[in-house]
Amino acid sequence: MPKRYRPRHRPSEKFKKTLLGGGALAVLAALNAPAAFSFAEQKYHAYKIAQPGYKRQYGSWEILDVPAEYRTNAIHAALLHTGKVLIIAGSGNNQKKFDEGSFDTILWNPADNSFKKIPTPEDFFCAGHSQLPDGRLLVAGGTARYEVLDGEVKRAGGRMRVKNENPDRARTFKKGTRFRSPSGVEFISKFDVTVPRAKKELKVGYGKGGRMLPWRTKVTAGEARVFVEAAEKGPRGLTTQAAQYEIVGLKGKDAKNLYGLAQKLTTEKQDFQGIRSAYEFDPGAEKYLPVNPMKEARWYPTLVTLDDGKVLAVSGLDDVGAVLTGDNEIYDPRTKAWSKGPTRYFPTYPALFLTKGGKLFYSGSNAGYGPAEKGRQPGLWDLTKNTFTEVGGLTDPDQTETSASLMLAPAQDQRVMLLGGGGVGESSKATARTAIVDLTRDSPAFQEGPRLPKGTRYLSSVLLPDDTVFTTGGSSDYRGRGASDILKAQFYEPRTNTFRPAADPTVGRNYHSEALLLPDGRVVTFGSDPLFRDADNTKLGTFEQRVEIYTPPYLQGDRAGENRPALGEGPRAVDLNGRATFRAARPDRIAKARLMRPSAVTHTTDVEQRSVELALTKTKDTVTVEVPKDRALVPPGWYMLFVTNSAGVPSEAKWVRVD
Repeated sequence: MPKRYRPRHRPSEKFKKTLLGGGALAVLAALNAPAAFSFAEQKYHAYKIAQPGYKRQYGSWEILDVPAEYRTNAIHAALLHTGKVLIIAGSGNNQKKFDEGSFDTILWNPADNSFKKIPTPEDFFCAGHSQLPDGRLLVAGGTARYEVLDGEVKRAGGRMRVKNENPDRARTFKKGTRFRSPSGVEFISKFDVTVPRAKKELKVGYGKGGRMLPWRTKVTAGEARVFVEAAEKGPRGLTTQAAQYEIVGLKGKDAKNLYGLAQKLTTEKQDFQGIRSAYEFDPGAEKYLPVNPMKEARWYPTLVTLDDGKVLAVSGLDDVGAVLTGDNEIYDPRTKAWSKGPTRYFPTYPALFLTKGGKLFYSGSNAGYGPAEKGRQPGLWDLTKNTFTEVGGLTDPDQTETSASLMLAPAQDQRVMLLGGGGVGESSKATARTAIVDLTRDSPAFQEGPRLPKGTRYLSSVLLPDDTVFTTGGSSDYRGRGASDILKAQFYEPRTNTFRPAADPTVGRNYHSEALLLPDGRVVTFGSDPLFRDADNTKLGTFEQRVEIYTPPYLQGDRAGENRPALGEGPRAVDLNGRATFRAARPDRIAKARLMRPSAVTHTTDVEQRSVELALTKTKDTVTVEVPKDRALVPPGWYMLFVTNSAGVPSEAKWVRVD
C-alpha cells in the first residue's frame, strides 16, 4: 500500500485550540500542508462544479437514489419505447446466485424514478439483445454453467458427442445420464440433451457396362453434444484418447444404436457455457415471453437487427464452452422461429452495424473470447453472398478488444468510429487511438481521429441529439486492475473532429458497464465489475451498483426552460410516405430533427443506437418530419424523435414507430 503522509511535527491539542482564532487555518495548513490542501481542493472542486456557469459549459452528474431492494449488478441495459429502462443482471457474475437459481431484472422508470422487479426465467447473464419492430426486446442466450479456472477443476470433463443410429426416433437424455468408458470410468451429463434420429438415404450404384446394382441404404447417425464430468474426483477420468462410451441403463438395440464419443476429457480450465433459450420482453405486459430456442447455445453473442426486421445472432460460446466457429442464425419475429444464417466466424460480442444496401460492417470491436489471430480484421459483410471485404488503415489493430464503436450522426453519412480498446484477454495494453471510416467510399479505410486523453478500455460512447458523441469512463488496464479507472468524460465533435471536456464522473466504470441516452436528453451509466479496488491489487473488487446520470450542457440553466424546443400532439407512427406532423408552439425555433434508435447495450457493445437526419417542413403552428424509406438506414421499430434549435438544445423525445 502507498505510504500515508505524516507531518514531521504534529501540533498538540492545546496548541490547536489556541490557534482557533485569526490565522489558525493558515498555520494548520502550513503544519500539515498536503492534507489541508487536499481537503481544501476537494471542497473547492465541489463548489466549482456546482456553479451554474460550470454546468453550462461542462454539464453535471448526480447519483440516482436507488432503493436497496432494487440495486443489482447491471450487466445489460435497454431503453424501451415506454420510456422505461430494462436492467438485466441474470446471476450478475455471481456464482452463488447462479447456483441458487436467483436471476434479476429491474425495470426503472426515469420519469418518476420508480422501480419494479421482473421475474426472470433464465440466467440472461451475458446474453444478447435486439430491438424488435413491435417494440419488444429480443433476449437470447445466457449462462448454462460458470467457468472453472485452471487448478480448480476437480473432475475431468469435456465435450461428449452423443450418437443415434436409429432412423425411427429421436432420444432425449436428462441431466445426470451416465456414460461409461471401455475401462469402466463413468461420466455424468450436466444438461439435458436431445439427439435427433438418424437420416436414412437410399443409394443406387452402377457396375460395368452401366448395369444398375441393387439399392442400398445409407444411415447417417444423428448427433448432439453435451458437457460431461467424471463421476469421481481425481486423475482416473483423464483421457486424451478418442473412445466410445456406452450409455448406462440402455439394453438391446438401444445400447447398440445410442452411444457417446469423446476425444479428450481433462482437468484443464473449463469456460462459461451458453444456453439456447430465447425470450421477448413485452414492455406493455412488462414480462418475459418464451419463444423458440436457438439451434446453438450462445454466451457473449451479438444480436443485430436487419433491414427486414429480422435479427441475426452471431458468435458466442456454445454449450460446451467453445467459441462457435461461424454457425450464425436468424430470428423471424413473425414466426418466433430461428433459421440458419450466413456462416462466418467472429470473436465474441462482435460490433456489427447495419449499413446501406443491407450489408453489415464489423468495426473490429469485440469482447472477451477468441484467438488473437482470427476474426478480428474489420470489414463489410455481404449477407446475401456471404462474402467479407476487409477494411484496413487501423492503427493499433491488435487492440480492438473492449473498444467502443458506433455509427456517427447522421447515419446517412455512413461513418463508423472506433474508440480505444486493449489487447486480447487479460492484456494490460490499452490504446488512446480513435479512428473513423467512411463507408460511402469505393475503397473505405480507417483514418486516425483525435486521441483520447489516455489509453482506454471499456469506454462508453453515446450518440446525443445534437450529433455529438458523449464518451465516459473506462479503465487503462484489464477490468480496472491497479485502480486504473478513468474518471474522465468528453464530447466528440464530428464537425471539427475534436474532443472537448465534460464534467468528470464520480463513479468508475470498466468491465460490465453500460451507458445510454434517455428520452429527456440525459445519459445514464450503470455497472462496473473490477477485479480489484486498490492500486496494489490486494483488495478484491465488488460490483458497482450505483447509477449515475449525466445532464449535458444543452440542458443546463435557461436552455432547459422556455428556450427549449418542444413538440406537441402528433401521431405514434409515420404514415405510408414516412411523414408525421406535430403541433408546435414555436416552429421557428426548430432547426433540425433526428430519429434516434433506443439502445440495447452490454460490454461496451451497442449496435442498436443510430441517429437519422429527417427532412423538416414547418408552418406557423406545425412541424412535419419525413423519414427516409431505406430500411437499411432506418430498420423497422420504435424511435425517439428529437428536434433541436440552432444552438443544439434538444426537445424531449416523442416516441414514433417506423414499420
